[in-house]
Amino acid sequence: MFVILVYDVGQKRVAKVLKKCRQYLNWVQNAVLEGEVSDANLKKLKMELERIIHKDEDSVIFYSLRTTKYSSREIMGLKKGGDENII
Repeated sequence: MFVILVYDVGQKRVAKVLKKCRQYLNWVQNAVLEGEVSDANLKKLKMELERIIHKDEDSVIFYSLRTTKYSSREIMGLKKGGDENII
């Protein structure tokens, strides 16, 4: 499935969250990642993020699309991030 992940976490946890998410998804821009991920790996990512974030202070949002057939992506301005996974 295709996933878009957006996060807003405390400054002390930003690097940890980004590093963990980049093991599964492609970094697009500040606090935004996307990519194809299996159901099992998505579940694993969520479990790992639960150990990092503080639920009373932080927010992580997952947008899941079964297919990208009817979606499009347009970039205006500077392209940040990359298309490769960093492990």
